[in-house]
Amino acid sequence: MPLSMNREVFITCAVTGSGDTVSKSSHVPITPKQIAEAAVEAANAGAAIIHCHVRDPETGAPARRLDLYKEVTDRIRSADIDIVLNLTAGMGGDLVFGNVESPFPVNEKGTDMAGATERVAHVAECLPEICTLDCGTMNFSLGDYVMTNTPSMLREMARQMTALGVRPEIEAFDTGHLWFAKQLVEEGLIEDPVLIQLCMGIPWGAPDDLNTFMAMVNNVPSNWTFSAFSIGRNALAYPAAAILAGGNVRVGLEDNLYVGKGQLATNGQLVEKAVSVIEGMGAKIIGPAEVREKLKLKKR
Repeated sequence: MPLSMNREVFITCAVTGSGDTVSKSSHVPITPKQIAEAAVEAANAGAAIIHCHVRDPETGAPARRLDLYKEVTDRIRSADIDIVLNLTAGMGGDLVFGNVESPFPVNEKGTDMAGATERVAHVAECLPEICTLDCGTMNFSLGDYVMTNTPSMLREMARQMTALGVRPEIEAFDTGHLWFAKQLVEEGLIEDPVLIQLCMGIPWGAPDDLNTFMAMVNNVPSNWTFSAFSIGRNALAYPAAAILAGGNVRVGLEDNLYVGKGQLATNGQLVEKAVSVIEGMGAKIIGPAEVREKLKLKKR
């Protein structure tokens, strides 16, 4: 993909995620009501797409419960603002081995493995306009945890998403994930227009230095639409990098808890910061209606 600044940018806000962030910031939404309110806050600030996980309302731990997804979806859709809804389908591929000497039996604490149909059940129930497809397996963070997404699993999940009329957002954490995404498209399991999220700086995927980022960008076909984000210290710089590289912007408390050094953020504040970067660079922010037209989404 040739380097060309994007002049019409959409913002995705990932409002909660599934990471251990609840103990680090009181702004991370936990309950369906809080998640929906965070989505509305982000949309009012300028986000066109809201990316949602759900959490156990009592503990804040990541969850896959259909009732929680349904409540979040219903609350967002009944809000008095237009939002493109993007639900995660990344849960259900969590494998934690026993230890370095005895990998089996696996550690039941943290292991959550489900079949393709179960992993997509909430997508079938809620029918969002977009859902994510983590396009590969990787060592994720520290210890014995592996995020598992086999080729067979990904093919079946992609097939089910496409059959439901939901646009997969391919999440690529490394170059091999992009390679396999192209294979899914070639096999007709993901239809045009193809949407991809470049996930940078997540141990142990692609680091978020500019050379690696541009290697990822240069492997994105020119007719695909991409967004990008980074976690950690470079998160606030990535909106500018993504736009300059021809992409769109993702921010939110799933990826970054701070709006400045030592300043805990809300989702709305992170979107506002991205808006100021986009407009300061001379680009236009596009809203939900324009995103639907661009990505040929089915509004529910």
